[in-house]
Amino acid sequence: MVRTSGIPARAAPAGSVPRPGRCALAKLPRNFYDRNTVVVAKELLGKLLVHRVAGVERIGKIVEVEAYLGAHDKAAHSSKGLTPRTRAMFGPPGYAYVYFIYGRYHCMNVVTEREGKGCAVLLRALEPVANLAGRTRGPGLLTQAMQIDGRHYGHDLLSDDLFIASQGESPPRRIARSRRIGVDYAGAWARRHLRFYLPDNPFVSRR
Repeated sequence: MVRTSGIPARAAPAGSVPRPGRCALAKLPRNFYDRNTVVVAKELLGKLLVHRVAGVERIGKIVEVEAYLGAHDKAAHSSKGLTPRTRAMFGPPGYAYVYFIYGRYHCMNVVTEREGKGCAVLLRALEPVANLAGRTRGPGLLTQAMQIDGRHYGHDLLSDDLFIASQGESPPRRIARSRRIGVDYAGAWARRHLRFYLPDNPFVSRR
């Protein structure tokens, strides 16, 4: 797991965001995402998703994710090939892949590994930290609470308005894993244990 030391505000490095009276939020760098998707998925747990809306920071701790391993993964959208919908998923790491489902919800993924692989990590649940109203247990609900929608398709997660950060937290002591949710159509890939979450966290979504 990646460890990020607490950073005093007066010594904050490039890429960190000073926050008066609190530790700086250290924005995750591009090379964090440019790694094996399962590794990235596990290390996203406990990190902070931050969205600045009208000068207000909406912040949630990531407590549940699913890994999608590229074009050979029958549960991944990228298994259908490069399309207008999946273009961002095949792009460089550290960008958002946002899609619309059920005519109602947006879901946010984080693109991983090198450009052309079609790998991503779906954010499934958040523990509210600051300025979140509404439910955050489930991929469609967390985007509503964070005010993330189709406008964030292909968004660079190294920007200053929507990003993922560390605040010097220790890695989770335990990570649980299970089958992914809602991918029964994917045959053997539906049985792969590629859902990772913080056990006993009350904000983890229910199957």
